[in-house]
Amino acid sequence: MNINIKRKEGKNPILLQEKGGLPYFQFQKIVNTNKVKHMFTTRLGGVSQGACSTLNLSFTRGDDAAAVEENFKRVAKVMGTEYEDFVFSDQTHTTNLYVVTDKDRGKGLTKKRDYSDIDGLLTNVKGIVLSTFYADCVPLYFVDPVKEAIALVHSGWRGTVGKIGKLAVEKMYEEYGSNPKDIIGAIGPSICQECYEVDKDVIIQFQSNFPKEQWSDFFCQKENGKYQLNLWKANEFIMEEAGLKKENIEVTDVCTCCNPELLFSHRASQGRRGNLAAFLALK
Repeated sequence: MNINIKRKEGKNPILLQEKGGLPYFQFQKIVNTNKVKHMFTTRLGGVSQGACSTLNLSFTRGDDAAAVEENFKRVAKVMGTEYEDFVFSDQTHTTNLYVVTDKDRGKGLTKKRDYSDIDGLLTNVKGIVLSTFYADCVPLYFVDPVKEAIALVHSGWRGTVGKIGKLAVEKMYEEYGSNPKDIIGAIGPSICQECYEVDKDVIIQFQSNFPKEQWSDFFCQKENGKYQLNLWKANEFIMEEAGLKKENIEVTDVCTCCNPELLFSHRASQGRRGNLAAFLALK
């Protein structure tokens, strides 16, 4: 499959893989742990039509439910997991986390969720596929290969201000005894600073929650009074603040908004789009 990707400069370009006609991204540092299965999907390789074409992984975007189910079956086949093993978040831009156990298998896909307002999932149960959803916001992956525990987090600007990534690391320590220095972290495809214009009220919250010496790394003001916000840098800082080693963090070089033919982007499509997904499971 010949795919053109617009990439940003990065030390470790994330890997574009393809299997069974379904292209997806992976992180080399996570692959190297040999403890998990993971992917970040593209919009290619599915059966959805129209604005959701083709690998839409959301039941809430006006897509045909049978098409979404088929898309999940294709993902399960590529990952080598079971269709019944996916567990969904319930994203509402909170900093709430949910500890997933064996009783949660299938929730969101084959069973109803009995939880709400959850933007981060964590587990130490093998085979469960943590699942979070995207169309510009930032996916955060956490893998502890020592304690064999994982977390997957949806972090938009609100989650980033609230440092949901740091909260996930603290929860991994609380639940599983994870040492932050052992954790491999990854920041997945999402909107880049050049594409992400925000208002002053958003920046005020970042100024309140982050050290002044970091501000120039996180945002810059434009002539029109708006700001360009760098969620990648902010979440990298949050991971380091949580105790992860810098060398254990991998940062995307792919922007969703810069690649509308490959990835769903809310901004690029003006809201007419499907959803991408991040998946993470212990082997």
